[in-house]
Amino acid sequence: MELQACLNGTRTRAEHPAVPLTPDELAADAAAAVAAGASGVHLHPRDPSGCESLAAADIGAAVSAVRAAIPGHAVGVSTGLWITGGDVEARARLVAGWASLPPAQRPDLASVNASERGWARVWGELHAAGVGVEAGVWSTADLDALLAAGLERTATRVLVELIDLPPQPALVRAEEILDRLADEVPELPVLLHGEGPATWPVLELARRRGLPSRIGLEDVLTGPDGIPAAGNAELVALALAG
Repeated sequence: MELQACLNGTRTRAEHPAVPLTPDELAADAAAAVAAGASGVHLHPRDPSGCESLAAADIGAAVSAVRAAIPGHAVGVSTGLWITGGDVEARARLVAGWASLPPAQRPDLASVNASERGWARVWGELHAAGVGVEAGVWSTADLDALLAAGLERTATRVLVELIDLPPQPALVRAEEILDRLADEVPELPVLLHGEGPATWPVLELARRRGLPSRIGLEDVLTGPDGIPAAGNAELVALALAG
């Protein structure tokens, strides 16, 4: 099973002591996750104070450290609008700044949530910077927005993400989105994942469907048995052992 490790997300050390924050911590954690079987990583770089950041300097520092630790594996980041406090202009300006980064500091991929204001502009800035786009689709309405914009075929892949849902509704929504994608853009690669209580059931759906998925402290803090995990490498190993 192709599995991306989502290393930190918005998590803090108060939520789990193993959440990696600094470039060196992210690099070490990425190496451990890849050694456990992850095919690539997704991370949320931080500024020196520990806050999520889209500034080129912070993106470059984290990406270059991680890429050196896992050469040949894809390094992805987030462009979540919350990172700029909902400021659409600031987000677009900061992402545009990634074009100035040398290749070793530029992420391979960046996720763009189709539910967020200004998402299509960020998509364009990423392409201008030579960064692949993972289209975050949380609902059929998000898929409608993506298709209406006509950008779907320029995506590296679609992230079908089941956020803030209990397991059964998450599975129902996942099937709805996947069926629509299969009907309308069957050639587009898909990664399917859940969050919170839906994480493990959605990962099993991805396994049954033969789709890539992801696992890590961004999405869940426990194994499928509900026992707290030591960290990202253990979550990857548990997912692949399933």
